[in-house]
Amino acid sequence: MKDNLRVAETLIEALPYIQKFRGKTIVLKFGGSIGSKEFANFARDLVLMHYVGINPVVVHGGGVEITKALSKSNVKAKFVDGLRVTCDKTMEVVEKILVGKINKQIASKIKLNGGASVGISGRDRELLKVKKIKPQKKGVDLGRVGEITKVNVSYIFELQKKGFIPVIAPIGINNKGLSYNVNGDHAASKIASSLNAEKLIILTDVEGIRDKNKKLISSIKKRQANSLIKSGVIASGMVPKVKCMINALSEGVGKAHIIDGRIPHSLVLETFTDTGIGTEILL
Repeated sequence: MKDNLRVAETLIEALPYIQKFRGKTIVLKFGGSIGSKEFANFARDLVLMHYVGINPVVVHGGGVEITKALSKSNVKAKFVDGLRVTCDKTMEVVEKILVGKINKQIASKIKLNGGASVGISGRDRELLKVKKIKPQKKGVDLGRVGEITKVNVSYIFELQKKGFIPVIAPIGINNKGLSYNVNGDHAASKIASSLNAEKLIILTDVEGIRDKNKKLISSIKKRQANSLIKSGVIASGMVPKVKCMINALSEGVGKAHIIDGRIPHSLVLETFTDTGIGTEILL
């Protein structure tokens, strides 16, 4: 009986959040660093969100898989300011892994768990229009790395209206029809702001943002986050993630969260419980 009561209490705790987010869009970035073994839990959480009336939109990464594939092709991975230098050969591998493998795996897991999903890339219907990104360092050419200039939100709305969960591979297209590699966090941020999403949730392989004493910060405002970046407390790969989240908030997204996607059902814990997990960033 105690176990049954605990289940009932959990469902009641979720009720106000279901009411709050019903009909709203939540953009979720599933980081490639988490690993494919977590696809099943992630997919079940997405299906639950969809069934209670939330509109999830998934953007995924795949950096670890891409680096492995490049290594097998004897191509050394190179990064500048956290962005992968992308030559023509690298771009072929990026599209093969993101579109041909990971995108299909996530969409398939959603379907296996009773959801309806469509796997697409930013090339489809010119979903993600981009321009070649200019690196901060002079004399550096990142190759085919794109910065999003426009999101074709009508395509996403069309899929949502038909009852599908869009699963988006971060590949962009320029005015000449050439494909570009797009940072997954940047793509998620731009898609979230273009959709006026209620939330942007980035799932990665860390618990969240930590302070100078390595203590997890549950909630932080934009100003404090920028201060931690300047002081070096927020460093390396966390910097572009936090900056993308701040940009999303500045462009109209309600809240931004970074959570540990390795925790089973992390989306449910963040979205439907009082305590939540990870770190939320507020304006």
